[in-house]
Amino acid sequence: MDQRVSLITLGVRDMARAAAFYEALGWQRVESPDGVIAFDLIAQTLGLYSLQGLADDIGCDVNDLGFGAMTLGYNVSEKQEVDSLLARVAPAGGRVLKPAQDVFWGGYHGYFADPEGHIWEVAYNPFSPLRPDGAFRWNGY
Repeated sequence: MDQRVSLITLGVRDMARAAAFYEALGWQRVESPDGVIAFDLIAQTLGLYSLQGLADDIGCDVNDLGFGAMTLGYNVSEKQEVDSLLARVAPAGGRVLKPAQDVFWGGYHGYFADPEGHIWEVAYNPFSPLRPDGAFRWNGY
């Protein structure tokens, strides 16, 4: 198995609200089949899928999906980009959980939740600079 994540699927209760949130952050939808809203990322895709549809697809009760202790990471090239992105969260319908601040390991980050409660970390890591195309790799390229 290659070390790769190709698709991140978020189960959501309100597809329109979830899509509007990510669009307000500046993401653009790509064509996708009915029932799925997709945003192509650098080397992956983020998919929004109804929570009940996801449970049906897995073959479990919707209550069994829960929320795991997981965050999605979004790294940026410059420290000030963390502040800029977090400033867009509340007007878009999300919630800032931890304002941007310096981190003990030398970076700068903050956390937010999208309207469905999925938690994102926005981070500037001077030890893992992004490639010019925005791709991230632990310890940089």
